[in-house]
Amino acid sequence: MISNALVELDRRHLIHPVTSYRTHEEHGAVVLTSASGVHVQDAGGNRYLDGFAGLWCVNVGYGHQSIVEAAAKQMATLPYATGYFHFSNEPAIRLAAELAERAPGDLKHIYFTLGGSDAVDSAVRFTQFYFNAIGQGSRVNFISMEQGYHGSSSTGAGLTALPVFHTGFNVPLPNQHKIPSHYSYRNPLGSDPDTIIAGSVQALKEKIAALGPDTVAAFICEPVQGSGGVIVPPKGWLSAMQAACRELGILFIIDEVITGFGRLGPLFGSEIEGLTPDIITAAKGLTSGYVPMGAVFLSNRLYEAMADAAGPAAIGHGFTYSAHPVSAAVGLEVLRLYTEGGILENGQKSGLHLMSQLQTLADHPLVGEVRGISMLAALEVVTNKATKALFTPEIGIGARMAQAGLENGVIFRAFHNGTIGLAPSLNYSVSDIDELVARVKATLDQVAEQAEVRAVLE
Repeated sequence: MISNALVELDRRHLIHPVTSYRTHEEHGAVVLTSASGVHVQDAGGNRYLDGFAGLWCVNVGYGHQSIVEAAAKQMATLPYATGYFHFSNEPAIRLAAELAERAPGDLKHIYFTLGGSDAVDSAVRFTQFYFNAIGQGSRVNFISMEQGYHGSSSTGAGLTALPVFHTGFNVPLPNQHKIPSHYSYRNPLGSDPDTIIAGSVQALKEKIAALGPDTVAAFICEPVQGSGGVIVPPKGWLSAMQAACRELGILFIIDEVITGFGRLGPLFGSEIEGLTPDIITAAKGLTSGYVPMGAVFLSNRLYEAMADAAGPAAIGHGFTYSAHPVSAAVGLEVLRLYTEGGILENGQKSGLHLMSQLQTLADHPLVGEVRGISMLAALEVVTNKATKALFTPEIGIGARMAQAGLENGVIFRAFHNGTIGLAPSLNYSVSDIDELVARVKATLDQVAEQAEVRAVLE
């Protein structure tokens, strides 16, 4: 089928996530047809350097034949097995055991989902069941952070604190509450790390006090706020928030859907500060995006309390495709590539180079801040470096960045305010990083020369 016919069929029938439907109808789709290594190709024959690992997920890169073979072998042997009625399957059992062995703290119990959003939903349900199990059913409130992202399901969208996920959807729910982000580049408390940390701890305490200490179940956050703009907390912030949750008697949930599986260097982003959360949610890099899968990691304490309370009764939470054998087989091979295959180590090396090279763009007229950790980074775009002024919406700076990126042969996340988000796959070589940064610079230069942009630069 020719490219134009596919674009037209897409326009007529395929609903795209987080997209203006009318704008998409006008714009049309870029139909991707193949991928290899760190590149993807579209139906027009254009080849792009993928600087965003699909959607922060293709962590091992494209085209690993061993992953394809693992999936094909499992499909031929046992393409599906339910986890209901005490049935199980070997890949899921082995993957759960491998993950439990590597997880921080005592997170030894794994529930598999289809992706990140339903992992967050599952974490919420498990939390609610846990507090009912220990006789504290009044703990129904959840606290998350402004600029945070925790999926776009009916539950997760309310924990998410980005307006586009709320408008028209009747969320947040009444039991979902927010405290300010640690966003140091635009924090009203200033940029001093200790002040920001103290402010976040105080904000959490005040929110709990306002809601009622016996009504709050958990605080959920990301090690780095991803879809909010790749916002990196000050060093020590995560540890301080974990300590505050322990002191206040609420659960500490870490959302590692983006940061897990080498994105920040170690296998789990929680390891950057030695965290031991009560729950971790994960997805994306778990299977490197080759097939859908997510996971919830539960601590021994939570699991035992839930199991004891239920006794012989079923705990009523489950999905048809939980612990899917094909996804689990892929997850096992991806985990092997991270460890035995050297992907994790390569990502750590390339991540150091990425952060170093991005600093060379700090003086660019459009760049207000360079930030990130390892293979997760952002360039925040401003009209004035001194005042940190953002482009007005009518300029459409995000769309300009995305289009210029394609013209320069690179894909990245172009946030609505123009911020460029980067999440290259962990198989990037040092020379691939150099090429990525060069193409991003060319994109910045091209946009800076556009008349509408030049007119508002100060």
